[in-house]
Amino acid sequence: MTAGRVTAGRHTAGSTAVRRDIAHGRVWTAMPYTVLADDGATLTLTARPGTAMLAPRSWTASLRAGDDAARKLGIEDLAAGHWELDHWVWRDTVVLSRFTAGDHYSVHRFLTPEGRPLHWYVNFERPYRRTAIGIDTLDLFLDLVITPDLSMHAWKDEDEYAQARRLGLIDTATHRKLERARELALTQALEHSGPFAPDPDTWTLPPPGPLPVLPPAALSTPTG
Repeated sequence: MTAGRVTAGRHTAGSTAVRRDIAHGRVWTAMPYTVLADDGATLTLTARPGTAMLAPRSWTASLRAGDDAARKLGIEDLAAGHWELDHWVWRDTVVLSRFTAGDHYSVHRFLTPEGRPLHWYVNFERPYRRTAIGIDTLDLFLDLVITPDLSMHAWKDEDEYAQARRLGLIDTATHRKLERARELALTQALEHSGPFAPDPDTWTLPPPGPLPVLPPAALSTPTG
């Protein structure tokens, strides 16, 4: 599978696109996805159990130990610009992800490997920037979890978001944009509109295929 193959600025269906978090000119996370569709503005991706990725050691340690304190230490590392990357393997779920240009959030649908819907997940982040291998963004900690039928929702990691604000990772201008993004995402979910509109082509379990892998350029910085 060709990593990040681009035609006229778009990633072709079946190719690999790497979603990275970039901070201080360095890679914070890097995960390869399989491209389902790309119209130039909205990029639809999928990832399956067994996909190898890179993430901060604080994050992988918290997952291995079930220790939430390690995640909070990771936010301090991010603010300081000092961290180590570790290998992690995506497990348990299939995720269908939709990234739209200019949005401060991406929308994800989690399913079992058999295709049973588990929940929707809205990840608040910086609007993506396209690269030769995929897209770069930066997670802004706040998340919204919604039931499969869109009838109930819960905000997640608001404590981490508050910590990030205290540490200066999220300035006032970004906070205001996220407040608007929160309102828009929740309205769309309640109204079943935008990325939450019925769309079997986007949100149905795709057929299995080869797992994507990180290309050698995955750790290259945006200017490197």
